[in-house]
Amino acid sequence: MVAIVIVLLFLFDLGVRITAIIVVPRNRRPSSAMAWLLAIFLIPYLGLIVFLIIGSYKLPKKRRDKQQAINDFIIETTEGIDQVSNDHPWPAWLRSVVELNRHLGAMPLVGGNKARLIGDYAQSLAEMTADINTATRFVHCEFYIMSYDPATKLFFGALEAAVKRGVIVRVLLDHVASIRSPGHRRTIKQLKKIGVSWSFMLPVQPYRGRWQRPDLRNHRKVLVIDGRVGYMGSQNLIDRSYNSRANKRRGLQWRDIMTRVQGPIVNGLNAIFITDWYSETNELLLRETEAITPAVVFDTDDALDCQVVPSGPGFDGENNLRLFLALLYYAQKRIIITSPYFVPDDSMLYAITTATQRGVEVQLFVSEIGDQALVYHAQRSYYEALLRAGVQIWMYRAPYILHAKHFTIDDDVAVIGSSNMDIRSFSLNMEVSMMVRGASFVRDMRVVEDGYRAQSRELTLDEWEKQPLRSTILDNLARLTSGLQ
Repeated sequence: MVAIVIVLLFLFDLGVRITAIIVVPRNRRPSSAMAWLLAIFLIPYLGLIVFLIIGSYKLPKKRRDKQQAINDFIIETTEGIDQVSNDHPWPAWLRSVVELNRHLGAMPLVGGNKARLIGDYAQSLAEMTADINTATRFVHCEFYIMSYDPATKLFFGALEAAVKRGVIVRVLLDHVASIRSPGHRRTIKQLKKIGVSWSFMLPVQPYRGRWQRPDLRNHRKVLVIDGRVGYMGSQNLIDRSYNSRANKRRGLQWRDIMTRVQGPIVNGLNAIFITDWYSETNELLLRETEAITPAVVFDTDDALDCQVVPSGPGFDGENNLRLFLALLYYAQKRIIITSPYFVPDDSMLYAITTATQRGVEVQLFVSEIGDQALVYHAQRSYYEALLRAGVQIWMYRAPYILHAKHFTIDDDVAVIGSSNMDIRSFSLNMEVSMMVRGASFVRDMRVVEDGYRAQSRELTLDEWEKQPLRSTILDNLARLTSGLQ
């Protein structure tokens, strides 16, 4: 009997390994496939269970079909509205990038916009609150993390006042991220109390029939007021310590950046909200979809051409990664990247190091310390290759976590949004970025970058080579886990 059990276990183990070799590499990056195969082969049963739970990075087909339906609608209703400025010549390569974004994310490039950067955490909360207080039609609020705490109390108060004025207020917040945040019950209680319409995004509630890979998250941060004012960027609606005891003990403070936009691009941000609302509630906001067509257009010398680029597992391609790679390869003079979690895949690492070899100046801003140990060490494992290639690495000084996510290409184009430059943001998170063409916006971004540089220290290759062996081992081990996607 024992011999039969041993034989059956052997045959099962062999079957799992053979099946894994056939199934795992299909439509998956070689690095990711190899990481999963190693996990399954070295820890067969545990590795198999983990793969079955999080091995698929695609959303359920029903959700992807909704995304495609909205994309088709956006393409139909925005045909011919690409009202871009021609006063200043485009870089020769930009039109192909615009076409790439339109093909991937359906959104057009539109001109006649204003955009202003807000790098102060409290100021961005205050300005969003003030704009909500002017709402007359609707407020669409979508954030990865939303918490009712002393820092956001006035924001929630503005939502409540808007509801009392008869304004339609809709709120989306990521399920897993929000319930992990301290005080989440208080937050939900407050949303119910003030009477907004709200829903979790990507809820993991198998007992209610809501299930997908549990680490697929909606990481977007979008606020739209009446279709005339919008905000997007990296900041969540929570105290800048994230109300974590560990963060407060270490004195950690988040440094973020938001963009306040006006003009036709606001309708693009609203389309992102409409898509996510439809995906979560099955309610298509027909009245609000009328606002996708341009409304106010700013006809000034410094008006900006903007394009919203959504990305995530609801799309067939990695929209943000493809955009980033195209811009990195087209850069002629300068690339300045800010990313709190910088864990590039091979294609991005090659694009960045190739840029330096082409004579392009490349700078990278990261935090001196990390709030997530695994990502922090995985990120560090790339520093030596970057430094040897000639990339300048600026480390934003503790106790701040530089959480802003943006980069500039030459003096022409900037990208800002919620997307990190890591494998999670490329494949697993729903993100939103905005590509901006306009010298005035890039100049404003340069001021922000200069501010970062003044608060940072440059990491040199000599310093890096003196890292202790234990750090190198931790970094390399963490790097191996980044391929599990």
